Amino acid sequence: MEIKHSIRNVALNLGDGQHKATCPFCSHHRKKRDQKTLSLKIHDGVIMYYCWHCGEDGGVKFNDENKFFMKKKIHEEEKVVSINKNVAEKWSEVDEYNGSMQYLSSRGISKETADKAGVKFTNHYIGSVKKEMPCLVFPYENNNGIYNFAKIRSFPDKGFSSFGKAEKFYNADKLEKDEDIIICEGEMDCLSFMEVGYTNCISIPHGAVMKVVDGKIDPREDSKFKFIWNSKEQLDNCKKIIIAMDNDQAGQAMEEELARRVGKDKCFKIVYPDDCKDANEILVKHGKEKLTDIVANSIPYPVSGLYDANHFYEQVDEIYENGVGSGVSTGYVDVDKLYTVVEGQLTVVTGHPSSGKSEFVDQIMINITKEKGWKFGICSFENEPRIHIAKLISKYVGKPFFDGLTPRITTDELEKGKKFVSENFCFLYQADGSLSTLDSILERLKTAVLRFGIRGCVIDPYNYIEKDIKTSETDWISDMLTKLRVFAQAHGIHIWFVAHPTKMVKKEDGTVPPPKGYDIAGSASFFSKSDVGLTVHRPNASSSNVSQIFVWKCRFSWVGSIGDCEIEYDKITSRYVAVTSASKMLEPDNKNKKYRNYYEPKEYKDIDF
Repeated sequence: MEIKHSIRNVALNLGDGQHKATCPFCSHHRKKRDQKTLSLKIHDGVIMYYCWHCGEDGGVKFNDENKFFMKKKIHEEEKVVSINKNVAEKWSEVDEYNGSMQYLSSRGISKETADKAGVKFTNHYIGSVKKEMPCLVFPYENNNGIYNFAKIRSFPDKGFSSFGKAEKFYNADKLEKDEDIIICEGEMDCLSFMEVGYTNCISIPHGAVMKVVDGKIDPREDSKFKFIWNSKEQLDNCKKIIIAMDNDQAGQAMEEELARRVGKDKCFKIVYPDDCKDANEILVKHGKEKLTDIVANSIPYPVSGLYDANHFYEQVDEIYENGVGSGVSTGYVDVDKLYTVVEGQLTVVTGHPSSGKSEFVDQIMINITKEKGWKFGICSFENEPRIHIAKLISKYVGKPFFDGLTPRITTDELEKGKKFVSENFCFLYQADGSLSTLDSILERLKTAVLRFGIRGCVIDPYNYIEKDIKTSETDWISDMLTKLRVFAQAHGIHIWFVAHPTKMVKKEDGTVPPPKGYDIAGSASFFSKSDVGLTVHRPNASSSNVSQIFVWKCRFSWVGSIGDCEIEYDKITSRYVAVTSASKMLEPDNKNKKYRNYYEPKEYKDIDF
C-alpha cells in the first residue's frame, strides 16, 4: 500500500502521458538518488511504471479522490484530455500580492498582456528544486474554452511541471484567421511578442525537441509533433509564418523542422542580436522597439527568389570548416560511390519494364528507414497497397511473403513487419480508380509532411498522372518536374520520380542497351531538370540476378558521380544485395555463347527485431 501511495504521489502532478521520475523502490539505496530511472505511462486513471535500474514494474490506479483529469468527447473519433475543474480552481490571478507580477514585470511583461494570455498563479511542488514554489500557470485551451493542458513554470528559480496533455500550440485558440502567425519556443517568448503588439503569436508546448542529429531533429522524435497537425487549419489559412525559435542548436533544429513541415515558401525567420538567444531576452535587454524591428525585418527562408550573399555566409563558413559531406547512404558501398540521397532533391529513375527500378527504390527506402528513421510517402500506381506492403515486409524481414520452396515469413514476423510499415510509410491511393493530377498528389504529400513528417516519397510511374490537355507533352513534363523540385526544396524531402523509357532498338548482339535520361519518353527535361538521374538495368534478367545501376546525371559532385556499378537482386525475398565473390549464377556471354560464372548470394542474416 505504501508503494502504491508513493507511485500515486509521483504521478499526481505529471498529467496524462509518458514521464520520467525517481524510483521509490531503489533510489534511496543508490549514490545518485536523484537519477530519474522510473518510466511512467499515465492514461485513463491508470499509472503503468517500470524502473530500468531495479526492474520493478506494475500498474496502479488513481483513487477517486485524487484523480485530476477526465475525458471529454470533442469529436466522434478524437478525445482530448481536459484538466479537472478542482485543479483549475486552485489557480489565482497574477497580481502584486503573490509576487507573480513583480516577476513578470522584471521580464518586461505587463498585467494587461498576462491577463489577455490567460496566465495564472499557483503554488506547486517542483521536482527539480524539490520543494513547493510560486509558479506561473500557462493554460492551453481548446476551441470550446476547456483547459486540456497547463504548463507550470516556477519563479524565481526556474523549474517546470504540467497538467494534462498538450494537443495544440499555446495561445492557438486566440489566433485571428488569415493573419500572419509568429511561432516561438516558449510561453514567455509568446508573451513578449504580445507585449509589443503581435497578438497572433503561438508557442510550442514542450520547447524544442532536444534530440538533434547532424543539426536536425532526429526523425525518431516524430511523435512529439502532433500539435502541428492539430493546428493545420490555422497554419494553412495564414499567408506568412515567422518562426522565432531560440538561438541555440536545439532551437535552430526545431526551426528547420517546423519550416519543413508547414512549407518553407511561406516561412520567415528572425535574426537575433549577438547577445540574445530568445525574444524575451531581446525585450529585457533592448526594449520593445528592438523586438518590433526584428519581427519587421524577418527574412524569408532560402527557397526561391533573390538573396543577398550575406544570407549564405554562415553556410559557406560551415562547408569551409567541415566540407560539404554527402547525402544519406543507400545501404550499398558501391552504389554510395555514385549516388547518395539528399533532402530537397529530385531523382529521376528509369529502366526497361521489369528491370527492378521500383524494387530498387523500395529497397533504398527500407535501408534508410532502418538506419536513419526516415518516413516515406508512396504514390505507386502499378502496385496496389496490399501488394506493395507485402513486398516491403518481405524486404524488411528477408523472407518470401508467399508460400514456396523457401520458408515464408512467420505470423510473428508478419506482425512485426506490419508494425514497421505502419510506423514508417504512408500511401497515396486513388481508391475510386480516377486519375490523379500532380496538384492533388502534391497536396496529399504536403499533408503527409505535416502529419507524418515524411522525408522522402516515390511517384511511380509518372505516366499515370492526368495530363493537362491544353499543354503540349513536352511543356507539361517540364512544368511538372519544376513543381516537383520546388516542392522538394520547400519541404525538405527527397522525391524519386519513376519514368519509363521509349522502346529502344536492340544492338547487333541482340541485347538492349540501358536507357538514359534522353531515352525517357516525352521530354528532354527528365535529364535537364533532375538533380540525379539513374537507371536500373538487368542485361540478362532470365539467367542472371545481376543488375546494373547507371548514374547518368548528378548535379552536385558531393552527392555522387556519373558511373555504374553492379548489385544483385534476390527474387525470393525481393531484396537487393551487394555483389560478392561467393555466389554462383549463370550469365550468358553472348560473344562466346557460353555462360560466365557468378556467385550465389550469401545467406541473409535474420533481422534483430
